[in-house]
This record gives sequence, structure tokens and C-alpha cells, in this order.
Amino acid sequence: MKKIVFAFLAVLLVLSLVGCASTSTAPKTTKVVYLINGALGDNAFYDSGQKGMDQLAKDYGVETRTVEANFDAGKYEPSLEAAVNYADVIFVISYGFEDQLKEYADKYPNKIFVNLDTVVQNDKKTITSVDFIEEESAYLAGVVAAYTTTDTALPGVNADKKIGVVAGDSDPVTEAFVFAYTNGAQSIDPEITVDTKYIDSWDDTAKAKQATLQLYDLGDDVVFQVASAAGMGVLQAAGDRGLYAIGVDTNQNDIVPGHVVASDIKNVGQAIYDVYKTIHDGTYQPGVTLNYGLASGGVDIDMTATNPVLPQDIQDKVNDIRQQIIDGKIKVEIYSASN
Repeated sequence: MKKIVFAFLAVLLVLSLVGCASTSTAPKTTKVVYLINGALGDNAFYDSGQKGMDQLAKDYGVETRTVEANFDAGKYEPSLEAAVNYADVIFVISYGFEDQLKEYADKYPNKIFVNLDTVVQNDKKTITSVDFIEEESAYLAGVVAAYTTTDTALPGVNADKKIGVVAGDSDPVTEAFVFAYTNGAQSIDPEITVDTKYIDSWDDTAKAKQATLQLYDLGDDVVFQVASAAGMGVLQAAGDRGLYAIGVDTNQNDIVPGHVVASDIKNVGQAIYDVYKTIHDGTYQPGVTLNYGLASGGVDIDMTATNPVLPQDIQDKVNDIRQQIIDGKIKVEIYSASN
């Protein structure tokens, strides 16, 4: 009888240890990190993601931390280390340290890594990527620019059919913006030309402003900023010169009232919120690529402002094209290195 009792107790002990082991490796989804290669305060891409984190804290009661690497390559790996030591759910913008992200995801297979804005795949296929279809919104930004440069009733618009782009750097995402912007503009008028300046910085507003003024000197009526925090210089230049700009990532239309005709929206915060919701309800899938376009609200064009620049008839035309893209009647070409 004693042997039977001891055997029974031994079984209970093993089961309890198995239960403890299972609990210790389960993701701690109440702590969430937002790890970014850049810095907050850009009024655009990074700040959009922070809005999603703030909403998570409000709606789900999670503890959140934001780790900013400030474009410093020396901080990328320590930032990853800090993230995995704090939480098991990590939303990351990994430009510049994709290889380190892969290594950490393989090293910590029980951590949930969600990479934002690019597709990153590790050997163990645990990283889920959010891929924004920025071509759809950038195409619409091009449509807006085309209607702007061909409407000489707008103050300051000249007879030349010229528009511009100021970009922080040349990378696949930026090139997708420029490619689709050009296609959108030329879908309205094939004679429109697009001038592009790369400033090799995501936070130098003075450099972006100088580049924009140079584009205005070339005869461009409207300049699309694809330069994160540096893009504030583009908007400033539009106000100083009395011409027009297009914002990016968040609604920037009221930053320089009367001169920002529209903003190309990339809703990073909504993507963070949506993906965390699947983690919370148990439907999250690791290792997949999630596509966020116009139909899902991941990207969009926004012309709303306290005092809208564009007349209603142009806004209506843009919104009609927007709906045709959502309905599949207009197919927006996706950028690749070959095109």
C-alpha cells in the first residue's frame, strides 16, 4: 500500500512539474515592446506606431515599453536584448538590423516577433511580418499631385506639369513610394514629369527643406515627402514658398495650413493593434506575412483639413479612383527591382 501511495504521489509531482514548465514558457502577452530603429517625434511613421501601443495599454491594460535606437547601429543588438528581457511580444521596425532580428528570433523561439513594414524571415519561421501595400496610397498621392499641378486656378501653380519627391534614402520601400507616385500622376496626365531628390537622412529637416526649395526652383508645384522626421522641412518649404506638399504616414495637412494638399497614410498603429488582438484571442499565426492595403485600412489617402486646399470636385475625383482600387477595377502595379 505504501508503494502504491508513493507511486501515486510521484505521478502527481511529475504532472505538477510538467504544468509548471508549460506555464513558464507561455508568452507573457501582458508586456509589449515597440522597438524602432529610429526615434519618436517624427509626426509620421514612428509616431503612428506609438499611437497603436498607447491604444493597447488603454484597451487591454498591457504594460508597454518603447525602445528607440535613434539610427545608431551600435544600439540595435542591445535594444533587441533589452526587448527580449522585458517581454515576449515585440513589435519591431528593423531597418538596418534585419540579420540581428533573425538571430534573436531563432535564439528565442518562444518570443513573439512582429516585424513592421518589411518582410523578414528567420530560419525557424517564427517572425510574422506586416507588409504595407504602400503602392496603393502612393498611387493616390500621385493622382492628387497630378490634379494639383494641372489646376492653374490654385494660387502659385504654374503651367508646367511637374511634381517632385524628397526621399530620406533609396531603399525598396522608398522606391515603391516613388514608383507608384509616378504611375498615379501619369495615369491622370502622361506628360507629367517627376523630379526626385534623396537626402540620405531621415531626420535632417534643413536638408529636406533645401532639397524641396530646389525642386520648386525647377518648376515643381507640389512635393511629396517620404522622409520621416526630415519631411517636416518639406512642409516648411511649401509654406515659405507659397506652394504645395503632400505629407506621409499620418495626417499632416494642418501642420502648414493651406499648403499640404493631402497625406499618404500608413497606419502602423492600427496594424500593431490588429495583430495584438489576434495574440490576445489566440488566433495569432507566427511566420506569416500580413498584407495591409487600402481595403484593410492599412494605407490610405487623406485630404481632410481644417481648411482643405483642394476644391471638392478634385477630392471627389480622387475618392472615386480610391474606391475603384478597393473594388479591384484599377490594378495598382507593385514595385519590384525589375520595374
